[in-house]
Amino acid sequence: MIPENFEYTAAATLDQALGLIAQGAKPLAGGMSLIPMMKLRLATPDRLVDIGRLGELNYIREQGGAIHVGAGVTHFEVESSPLLRGKCPLLAETAAYIGDVQVRNMGTIGGSVAHADPSADYPAALQALEARIVLKGARSQRTVAAADFFEDAFVTALEPGEIVAEVIVPVEADGTGVSYQKMLQPASGFAIVGVAARVPRSGGRIAMVRIGVTGLANRSYRAIAAEKALEGKAGSASEIQNAAALVPEGVDANSDLHASAEYRRHLAVVYAARALAAALARTA
Repeated sequence: MIPENFEYTAAATLDQALGLIAQGAKPLAGGMSLIPMMKLRLATPDRLVDIGRLGELNYIREQGGAIHVGAGVTHFEVESSPLLRGKCPLLAETAAYIGDVQVRNMGTIGGSVAHADPSADYPAALQALEARIVLKGARSQRTVAAADFFEDAFVTALEPGEIVAEVIVPVEADGTGVSYQKMLQPASGFAIVGVAARVPRSGGRIAMVRIGVTGLANRSYRAIAAEKALEGKAGSASEIQNAAALVPEGVDANSDLHASAEYRRHLAVVYAARALAAALARTA
């Protein structure tokens, strides 16, 4: 199908873009989600403002003990960034699982996060990283924890007139193992279920566990019961399996043509165990 008619503006500055967005324009970056929706006429914006070329949103830098990733950074740039690969490898590893080469070279982290597809990869990593998401409007700026940002399928904490401006992730401490594991839908590359794990070990024991899950429910979430079950343990195979079994507990699992709710719950246990085992193997 062909989209409905719309006006297009390539913003010269972020301030210009935010001013137009405040007036009702729809932001466009990589267009990996918006353009297909427009072609299907599921989205019919009257005006688009292109923010994909703004240098003000394209950066990866370390500041104040954290790494700040501008919303305009592409998935490939996240995947290949020496800074992220060295100091926040979970985010870089997760980006490598997104879509295909074309998508990774066009799609942006800000666009993916703002779209909040319940099967997207980044939300699992951002939950496990306890990331912060900076939201900016023409006259406002605020920071929201990832746990509070993803509210429902395609629903976020974004208010009208705001965009995702940057994502803030921690610099990992020495001895922290990470891993992202997923069962992908072959045609789209989206996660049927994906699990991100962060596990620092100290003195032969697991000091902390963070587990982010995507694809299982209508939004990403932290598997807190599973985290608590593994903290302080040595990380044996049986301990990992017992913790992984808690990941889908109490969750209203999705069911669609790709996988039933029961199968998704099974996958959540399997991929949580794999992610935890792989993360622990990297703590050595």
